Amino acid sequence: MTKQPEELLLLAESGRLLASVFALLDRTPLEGRSTIEINDMVERFIVDDLQARPASKGQYGYGFVLNSSINEVVCHGIPSQSDVLKNGDIINLDITLEKNGYIADSSKTYLVGEVHPAARRLVEITQEALWQGIRAVRPGATLGDIGWAIERHAKRNGYSVVRDFCGHGIGREMHEKPEVLHYGKPGTGLTLREGMVFTIEPMLNRGRRSVRTEDDGWTVVTRDGSLSAQFEHTVAVTASGVSVLTLRPDEMQRSALP
Repeated sequence: MTKQPEELLLLAESGRLLASVFALLDRTPLEGRSTIEINDMVERFIVDDLQARPASKGQYGYGFVLNSSINEVVCHGIPSQSDVLKNGDIINLDITLEKNGYIADSSKTYLVGEVHPAARRLVEITQEALWQGIRAVRPGATLGDIGWAIERHAKRNGYSVVRDFCGHGIGREMHEKPEVLHYGKPGTGLTLREGMVFTIEPMLNRGRRSVRTEDDGWTVVTRDGSLSAQFEHTVAVTASGVSVLTLRPDEMQRSALP
């Protein structure tokens, strides 16, 4: 689970490239676009411009480069020509990228047009919960510290944390040890050490935490139909704390906060 310095450099490069994909999406008007159009745009950018590989395409039989999860879709939404984004939607775009044999994984929930304040607040609190988890990362801390920080922030704001999915170690493989739960108790679980690399990717629901998988075998939705949001970063444990390998330009100020 511990990466060597040369591996960390390669992972950081993959993370930097993936951050540039989200910078492209930040510049792209999403309203009126289909999710397959967004998928194809991202694939061209990763392959042609970044000379990298979309790591999700072909994994576990999945045929696309990203997951597009709209409104009540919690995760693993499948891009489609018929899913056209409209004013008021929220959508999580979850993207992976491999360069030089190492994989980075990140996601962001976007607001499409004029979004209802309740939806906007869910998205904001979910991003804050991710950063609460990130700030708990340091040598000697535990995985339980991360999960506790995330769940505490969610519950304080009236949201539930999905427990069916978790973060994961990452490197040459997409899913490595350890599993990173988004709930837990302080001081419990695996002790973090310098060189570990993993994702933190909380999913928060406005309603209950229970979810179900649709008949396509991929798409996961809230059981009660409530909105769901997610944010994700790939992080590395450093000697002094944490490095966010997929940090996006719009988050530079957030990452500097204590």
